[in-house]
Amino acid sequence: MATKTIQVEGMSCEHCKSAVSGALNNLDGVSQADVNLEAGTVEVNYDDAKVDDATMAEAIEDQGYDVK
Repeated sequence: MATKTIQVEGMSCEHCKSAVSGALNNLDGVSQADVNLEAGTVEVNYDDAKVDDATMAEAIEDQGYDVK
């Protein structure tokens, strides 16, 4: 398992938190995604053999947020 902190722009409320964590948690290989609204980050625990950075970024961007 690997852990990565991703900077995400545009998150400001519980809906944002739910959208981003839900999109990541639905990816095969992601075991947990914890959003920190104040920091504008999401910490992801994942299996790097099943999911990569680009796939996680795409899942976030599909929800309408920008990955730094």
